Amino acid sequence: MSDFNNLKLEVAEEIAVLTISRPAALNALNSTVLEELDATFKAVDLNTTRCLVLTGAGEKSFVAGADIGEMSTLTKAEGEAFGKKGNDVFRMIETFPIPVIAAVNGFALGGGCEISMSCDIRICSENAVFGQPEVGLGITPGFGGTQRLARLVGAGMAKQLIYTARNIKADEAYRIGLVNAVYPLEELLPAAKKMASIIAANAPIAVRNCKKAINDGLQVDMDHAIVVEEKLFGDCFETEDQKAGMGNFLEKDKEKKLKVVPFQNK
Repeated sequence: MSDFNNLKLEVAEEIAVLTISRPAALNALNSTVLEELDATFKAVDLNTTRCLVLTGAGEKSFVAGADIGEMSTLTKAEGEAFGKKGNDVFRMIETFPIPVIAAVNGFALGGGCEISMSCDIRICSENAVFGQPEVGLGITPGFGGTQRLARLVGAGMAKQLIYTARNIKADEAYRIGLVNAVYPLEELLPAAKKMASIIAANAPIAVRNCKKAINDGLQVDMDHAIVVEEKLFGDCFETEDQKAGMGNFLEKDKEKKLKVVPFQNK
């Protein structure tokens, strides 16, 4: 287990659980938390960790947003720098080699919604609330909200949510495709860990290549996107996991055939 002042990282059975913990501030993001997130993700051992779950401490809030107290006195240049700091960290999460699941346990407002959208998969508790309330504070979303929300739920819905600064509850977030599933609060983290375990049981290099293929392919036209996939598909045939997985599938001897292939990440 690794700890910073505002984060807790626990790793067990190839699954990492990273908890943002500023309960007095509803887990709001400030410069220190962003720096700790950057350092923590960079410290994850990708040889032994196959999936990461990101959540917030307590039962009220995932991440309530960026720290308004810190932002309130920023100059134009300082505002841009703060936005870049957040965007750099969130982009690192988005492009992190292994899958990242956001287990949204309450408020996910502003920067909280934005960090969840940087994750590969979002699931939430029944008490979750999502929103980009920035225009009500005289600013725009600054950590990728104008870009990722439109890509996830469509430009029209994203513009409606951002322009109105309206918060939405878990059922509406599910309806518009912002989250994949909604759970009672007490079932959320176990559900996230179960999903992570299912992912971790598959060939890890193949899973990583799938993430890269999807992420990179979405940035280019279809003709270039399928070339991205072809190269990553081909790369898999240099791995021992491919040989083990296909070899087991083709095994005729029922005594030798495995129900679960012990993929080695190589």
